[in-house]
Amino acid sequence: MSLINRKTLAGAIGFAILLGGATGAQAQDPIVIKFSHVVANDTPKGEGAQMLQKLVKERLGDKVKIEVYPNSSLYDDTKGLNALLTGDVQLLAPSMAKLGEYSPSVQLMDLPFLFDDMDAVTRFEQGPGGKQILESMQDHDILGLAYWHNGMRQLTADKPLIEPRDARGLKLRVEPSDVLAAQIKELHAIPRKMAFGEVYQGMQTGVIDGQGGNTWSNIYTQKWNEVQSDMTESNNGVLDYMLITNAKFWNGLPDDVRTTLNEIIAEVTTSVNEKADQLNEEAKQSIASSGTTKIHELTPEQVKAWRDAMAPVIDEFRDEIGSDLIDAAQQSNNAN
Repeated sequence: MSLINRKTLAGAIGFAILLGGATGAQAQDPIVIKFSHVVANDTPKGEGAQMLQKLVKERLGDKVKIEVYPNSSLYDDTKGLNALLTGDVQLLAPSMAKLGEYSPSVQLMDLPFLFDDMDAVTRFEQGPGGKQILESMQDHDILGLAYWHNGMRQLTADKPLIEPRDARGLKLRVEPSDVLAAQIKELHAIPRKMAFGEVYQGMQTGVIDGQGGNTWSNIYTQKWNEVQSDMTESNNGVLDYMLITNAKFWNGLPDDVRTTLNEIIAEVTTSVNEKADQLNEEAKQSIASSGTTKIHELTPEQVKAWRDAMAPVIDEFRDEIGSDLIDAAQQSNNAN
């Protein structure tokens, strides 16, 4: 063999080894899934994210790596949705109030006094209506993977809210939801759309007088009880999260990886939803024992007054959301 041929052959072999090594290294790189959320670790969503991270590490090893960014440390929910669409994050679990612009049907979960309790919420979400909503945003490349319970919404303010007229004229924070804003307007109060991470300061400085409904665990972990004198156990709505991903990213995962992730998510969802009630009850008791805030429990007659005051919102959004979904949600209140 000539010297030129030997050099050519050696070069080809070297290139093949280099290429093979690079390909092998690339194949071993884990699939990185960034999970951004806005709440503390010791909340239903925070604990769910950590459990998801732990189980993925145990069962998928080096194939997949979940990176969790709590407390808006990477993005708030608004910027997070943009990041999901551009591929900068792969998992979010926003409250469903943040998703109405992508599908009118998602607004169902913001309607006032639609569900009697969290058991009714579960029955609806596990039925055809819940599945329909999960899949309703795929035209925007958003795929719902699961519902994670947070709990029932409670009112807070810098004064007692016992009757609907007590809210008149107050500036109350709501999430970026037209349905939630409409509820506040029905009370002759002023809705203020504000990012979750800005609420404490807003309450502290008087930019807002209170908020139109959030869960005990969120209220306590965000320390709103330090800057709100009164809280009302109103249960005026449900605050659930939807675990979402970019549809193209999810559908592009290897089949075995996607199957395992779906199994893990189902397991985590069961755990989150079972524990949400416990975490909220613990948070409520912590608020009560802190001595900084008075919790008001309403009589059935007082609850009915709030329900009647907000009821026009359901009819206002009925055509936009869909009567069939609203009817199915109301039917879920019947256990049998």
